[in-house]
Amino acid sequence: MNKLNNIELFAGAGGLLDGFEQTGNFNLIGAVEWLKPQVRTLVHRLETKYNDEYAKEKVLNFDIQRTNELIGGWEDEEFGMNTGLDSLVGNKTIDVISGGPPCQAYSLAGRIRDKNGMKEDYRNYLFEAYLKIVNYYKPRLFVFENVEGILSAIPSGELITDLVRKGFDEIGYEIVDDLRTYALQDLTEFGVPQKRKRVIIIGIRRDSTLVDYQKILHHFYTETLATVKIKKIKNVRDAIGDLPGIYPIKDPLDKKNVYTNNTGINGHYSRFHNSRDQDIFYELALDIKNKTNKYSNSEKLIELYYKKTGKKTNIHKYHVLRWDSPSNTIPAHLKKDGLRHIHPDPEQKRSITVREAARLQTFSDDFDFNESMVSNFEMIGNAVPPLFAKKLGTVLPMLIKNIDEAERKNRIS
Repeated sequence: MNKLNNIELFAGAGGLLDGFEQTGNFNLIGAVEWLKPQVRTLVHRLETKYNDEYAKEKVLNFDIQRTNELIGGWEDEEFGMNTGLDSLVGNKTIDVISGGPPCQAYSLAGRIRDKNGMKEDYRNYLFEAYLKIVNYYKPRLFVFENVEGILSAIPSGELITDLVRKGFDEIGYEIVDDLRTYALQDLTEFGVPQKRKRVIIIGIRRDSTLVDYQKILHHFYTETLATVKIKKIKNVRDAIGDLPGIYPIKDPLDKKNVYTNNTGINGHYSRFHNSRDQDIFYELALDIKNKTNKYSNSEKLIELYYKKTGKKTNIHKYHVLRWDSPSNTIPAHLKKDGLRHIHPDPEQKRSITVREAARLQTFSDDFDFNESMVSNFEMIGNAVPPLFAKKLGTVLPMLIKNIDEAERKNRIS
């Protein structure tokens, strides 16, 4: 089968794109991302891993909400000048459009933190820009990824998924009838060593009124995707157990550099933690290691936080990773602090590094993160795990084959 021409929207650092590239099934035509650290990271990856000499031209740094300019070209102070997506596409047919709008407006955590429940967040409606691009290029398939919270998000009195379904239906695309049953995927089942559930919406262009596209979608989610699941769940030890330890320096000469951070591994250095936090991390990790279970519930963790900091909170701040279990979800919030991602080794007394977060997200070690620690954690937390993306990209050609066969049979009959 020929390679599938694809466009990636909301590309970020390229987790989804990188997984697709690993399969050898795709020919990247263009990628769109508006944050510059993510753009630099993705361009570097395409150049160094895939020897793509046109990476700088393919990765468009622009605001997808300005859809007409994105397609036809733009010139302004913020994003410079570019001839747009159409100049990259030319006369080629686009087979797949992939990507997921930023998930913060749909996430349950985001709605809890925001006083208006994220109802006024512009990101609720970025799917409309995605829809416009799909409608313009009419790909055979689209892949729309998002957080589980999208299934219950109601920013304007109507379920966002109903708006998404209606929007794609009006431009001639079919998505599965029960998103929670079919599209909600537990990524641990695909080898991701992290508790991460994501909604993977596959849309099929309806080219025939005689084909039962729901039947094809049901088969894809229940049968085809099942072929790339694993039997044994991966854990934290599998992901980061072989990385060299990073330990506190007993009497640091420099008060800002308090860990042995000279690992020589990209992104594998600890953020600063003061002695108070180091003591807390040690106490919590040792409690788990020794199975004393003094901090096995939220109330005890909240008490500890108040005892150590003098501050009150209704939500417990601490979580230590368990060696023999998948990690809790790796979020973009890691850019702010690592209190809910404490390393399981008591002696290391720290939160996880950028490289450890990348490993838990299944980025390979040759995927470089060279931006600020804040940007690195943000782009890793927002990414689709490349391992899952690779497995999805492996089976999408099978889906297209099934669609072709169904449509051909109906033409013959």
